[in-house]
Amino acid sequence: MMGRRRLAIGWATLAVLVGLWFFLTTWTGIVSAGRFPSPADFWFSLVQINSRGYAAGQLLTHALHSLMLVVVGFVVAIATGVPLGLWMGWSRRAEAAINPVFLIIRPIPPLAWIPLAILWLGLGDAAKIMVIWFAAFVPSVINSFSGVRAIDRPIIEAARMLGTPRWRFVCEILAPAASPMIFTGLRLSLQAAWTTLVAAELVGALVGLGLVLNMAQQDIYPGMVLVGMLAVGVLGFVTTWLLGRVERRTLSWNVAARD
Repeated sequence: MMGRRRLAIGWATLAVLVGLWFFLTTWTGIVSAGRFPSPADFWFSLVQINSRGYAAGQLLTHALHSLMLVVVGFVVAIATGVPLGLWMGWSRRAEAAINPVFLIIRPIPPLAWIPLAILWLGLGDAAKIMVIWFAAFVPSVINSFSGVRAIDRPIIEAARMLGTPRWRFVCEILAPAASPMIFTGLRLSLQAAWTTLVAAELVGALVGLGLVLNMAQQDIYPGMVLVGMLAVGVLGFVTTWLLGRVERRTLSWNVAARD
């Protein structure tokens, strides 16, 4: 019942926003088409990119390519960031050796890596994936580290006293106990990956939603800008929802406790 109520409230809010959009742009003209597209302008742009194409491709082609970049960058980030965070949280020596370097690179904005990524990897997809990887890497490390440090020390000491093998200790105690914070980091990493995608695709892209937004800005085409923005938003929503489903299945005990 509560879930249906939240869903109804969400749809009602969306309907109000669409109505306000129509009122301001079409009915009253308070907001001019040059500043923000009307629903008709948006629909025309959507039909155009799906039929004739825009920026050398149709919307599905651009969306799938951008999705591929985000997924690859995100997967590589969690495959490297989560183990590193767990290691730093578990081992004081690892923290002492790695944390100073991490504290230096952590404040660097992901977009600042674009020049080096292009120098190292060229203008292809590898450079874009590197930038997305860095954006998603930092939150995964921080939250995995924090998850381990939040574990009650008696649990770790008891496992050591019982002589638990190292690999079993990591798989059955360390990672499960830190998993709520790890998934928090994964959500932040996924969000960072999507927010970095567009900027990464602004340089040297031949296809992708970032290219659509860049060309639409140069063409002064607000309707197409909104199409690109909403495409990124929809893909971000869907991937976040899928990650939430994985979290609910993996941490069913924790979700049940919260509910």
